Amino acid sequence: MFEVIKTEGAARLSRFETPHGTVKLPGFMNVATVAAIKGGVSAFDLAELGCQIMLSNTYHLHLRPGDDKVRQLGGLQGFTGWGGVTLTDSGGFQVFSLSSLRKITEEGVSFRSHIDGHKIFMGPEESMRIQSNLGSTIAMAFDECIENPSPRDYVKQSSQRTTRWLERCKTEMKRLNSLEDTINPRQLLFGINQGGTYDDLRVEHMKRIAEMELDGYAIGGLAVGETAEEMYRIIEAVEPHMPKDKVRYLMGVGTPANILEAVHRGVDLFDCVMPTRNARHGHIFTHEGIRNLNNAKYQLDTEPLEPGCGCPTCRRHSRAYVHHLFKSGEMLAHRLAVMHNLWFYNNLMAEIRTALEAGEFESYYRRYVVPMATRI
Repeated sequence: MFEVIKTEGAARLSRFETPHGTVKLPGFMNVATVAAIKGGVSAFDLAELGCQIMLSNTYHLHLRPGDDKVRQLGGLQGFTGWGGVTLTDSGGFQVFSLSSLRKITEEGVSFRSHIDGHKIFMGPEESMRIQSNLGSTIAMAFDECIENPSPRDYVKQSSQRTTRWLERCKTEMKRLNSLEDTINPRQLLFGINQGGTYDDLRVEHMKRIAEMELDGYAIGGLAVGETAEEMYRIIEAVEPHMPKDKVRYLMGVGTPANILEAVHRGVDLFDCVMPTRNARHGHIFTHEGIRNLNNAKYQLDTEPLEPGCGCPTCRRHSRAYVHHLFKSGEMLAHRLAVMHNLWFYNNLMAEIRTALEAGEFESYYRRYVVPMATRI
């Protein structure tokens, strides 16, 4: 199901075979939290933008419209029209973000809906059942995502509980996949490495979950308060202990420079809301750096958002027009900017793969890691 084709240093060019199609790695997942890309971009647009995996959220879809309804409508693929690979987040991060509304026990987490305040309980089994109803290609194990920094004793207890929850997730997924009416009886399970910013706890946890023979492994609990340098240090500590024959996924990361740095350290797969969120504020990613299309200097600029870009926006519209749309408060501004940024991220991954195939990733990395983080 997973094959490493070529390496350059720690960076890996690979291919991941799934029940819903083949994914070329390194790759980026486009975030459709509630089964929609924010900014007016549909599942049908994703194919034109080079998307390989659409990511949706267990917690949000459980609340609205309800995972039972999504199941009745054919799972995420039938519901959205996206026929490719899907991944569902377990809901663990959303529980983390609802810290004032939750209570964590060994069984799971009790919390209140951010929509109407009604009580909800979610544990490993509940998360797996919801994700089974959603019919995603890849389900993420239920975990606890903690804030960085957190006290060492709590981080250790939390990561140990996450391991016990992972064992329960694996057992429940096996049961669900065996049922006759399961939407996706070949649903895959990824485990999540936790341990805060403590190198030894991270390594200890990674070694333990690596023994469980899962379909892939994620590094979670980063980009939640620590510095970029701390994040890179944790990746370097954990990477040698991650199975070399399985997908490596860095959750919730990040900027183009973050992605280049993480690929350089052996990571295969990424997701982040940054390309869509930043786009809706007029911030455009390019190879030369980040443009703010709200700036007055773009009023008469007839250039595309990035010269040479093949995205639908750059093929048809100028910086001046998109600037005007933002200043006028038009929804089309969001759509055009989001489409460019998603294209940029997916094309970035394609360029990384091409560089790896040619044995030129190191030079690509050195050429772009600084400019891509620069504000123009």
